[in-house]
Amino acid sequence: MWRPLARRALLNRGTAAQKLLPPVFNLQVSSSETVAPAESASRFSFFSAKYHVYGSLRFFSSNPAGKYEDPASEPPISEATEITGDFDFSSVNVVDGTTKPEFENEDSIFNDVMENLEANKGVGEIFEGSVSLDENLDYVAAEDESLGEVKKNDPEKVENLLSLLQSSGTDTRSLESNMEGMGLVLDEEFVLKVLETPYIPGENLIRFFRWILKNPEFKVTTPVMEALVTAICMGNRRREAYALWDLINEVGEKEKGVVSTDCLNKLIAEFSRIGKGKAAFDVFNKFEQFGCLLNADTYYLTIEALCKRSFYNWASSVCEKMLNSGNLPDVERVGKIISCLCKGGLTKDAHLVYMYAKDKKAYLPRTSINFLVGSLSRIEKTGKGTNKEINKELDRETVSLALEMLNDYSALDRKYATKPFSSVIKKLCWIEDIDRAKKLLLEMIDFGPPPGNTVFNCVINGLTKSGDMEEAMKMMKLLENRGLKPDVYTYSVIMSGYARGGAMEEACKIYDEAKKQHAKLSPVTFHTLIRGFCKLEQYDKAVSLIGEMKQHGVNPNHDEYNKLIKSLCLKALDWETAEKLQEEMKMNGLILNGRTSALIRALKEEVLA
Repeated sequence: MWRPLARRALLNRGTAAQKLLPPVFNLQVSSSETVAPAESASRFSFFSAKYHVYGSLRFFSSNPAGKYEDPASEPPISEATEITGDFDFSSVNVVDGTTKPEFENEDSIFNDVMENLEANKGVGEIFEGSVSLDENLDYVAAEDESLGEVKKNDPEKVENLLSLLQSSGTDTRSLESNMEGMGLVLDEEFVLKVLETPYIPGENLIRFFRWILKNPEFKVTTPVMEALVTAICMGNRRREAYALWDLINEVGEKEKGVVSTDCLNKLIAEFSRIGKGKAAFDVFNKFEQFGCLLNADTYYLTIEALCKRSFYNWASSVCEKMLNSGNLPDVERVGKIISCLCKGGLTKDAHLVYMYAKDKKAYLPRTSINFLVGSLSRIEKTGKGTNKEINKELDRETVSLALEMLNDYSALDRKYATKPFSSVIKKLCWIEDIDRAKKLLLEMIDFGPPPGNTVFNCVINGLTKSGDMEEAMKMMKLLENRGLKPDVYTYSVIMSGYARGGAMEEACKIYDEAKKQHAKLSPVTFHTLIRGFCKLEQYDKAVSLIGEMKQHGVNPNHDEYNKLIKSLCLKALDWETAEKLQEEMKMNGLILNGRTSALIRALKEEVLA
């Protein structure tokens, strides 16, 4: 590697040295030995072009004899031929052109020249400072290396820049002016180093990036954009996230293909974390414009961000695009999407996602499926003062979907699916589809999950409302045969069914059985019987039940007294019993309302008059 370089450099120097040398004919020799002018000129002219031989022996070889052997792959070339271009200095005098056969070899010539140089100090002074073998070789080598050298940044300047960026509160103008004055080389490696440096505020990274965009020598690449997005999203700050989005818009419109899908997904996730669902949806809508492909992560992150801010209609549109594209995320995320849609009331959309995943043979988390079944079976109740009406036709459709989903449960999953099965039975009873509810209850008994009191009570209540008391009693017997104990609610709904049909004797039998099984009954139990006796105008039995309520741990409330007093006044015309009940209310700390009190006084005055 060094041989061609050294040869070329020494050739040039030899030519330059000849031009600098004064005529050697006037040199004075200090020693007694004199040298012929022609011979001296020949020798010194030869040395000016050939002086490197001594240096080369000293620099390139460690052989004290001064003989250097070339590798076998290169044929030996005489040094004279190398320098003079096939001109033989051993036979021609450099000065007068005469032949000198007495020159046997170059070493003898070189030795003669060195002896004359030692004798004549003036020649040494001429070469001093103008011809230096080592210095010129170093210079030429450095010059040759600089041709392929890549400019690098000064480490001290880089550290100063990083310290400047890490300091917060720096004015934008001063920051840019300081960066301009540093004269930094803006290549990809340097920019990535800055963006990956910790503890740099996001706003300073945005300023730095906008500054390098103004430099025409720098070309933005995808790794640089991804590093910037990663650094900014670590801060979770709203202002920086929006500034990053503006910057991505600028770059994406000018440089197609630079903004990647990963960049936009990270930005959507960032907007989701800071609760900006609309901004996340805007990023989602820019994918096609930037030439980025929507993947499974894109759909999931966008739906999650929109559901957090209750933008369920937008989430539904994104979900539809996801199903049309076929890019479903992993099963865990699909389960979360289903849960999010159910929370927003989009149960049918959630069911479509479930069916699509089922067709793809994706096994979703059991908790998500249970939540979907429960959402499809949710009973919509309307409060007082609202104009919302229950759409029972829609309820029938949704509960049918839930009922179909129950068939997909495996034998193992059914054992732990009591809640979803119970919710479906409740909804069937709510829409008065008692036959399917009873059928599902019997399936639970045969194949699981084992039904509890709640499921039996729902079916029994539905049967009593439909007037099928025989089937209701069979269900209660089936409940007891399975080792369960009828609770107060079970007895109450059966008594209510009998009382509604006027069969107070059967209702009283159930009441007696309830008193044996439970020491404390509920107000509903007594209210059912009182209403039944009043309907049959058996007011004495109704009044006696008011006295029994305290014995079973139930205190009659204002509503019980008020309804019974009104019945006594309006139907039985018994103001005396009504007045006694009013006094009993006062003793219990209850106050009868003014209208009912006025009714008692009016009836009393009318009867006594």
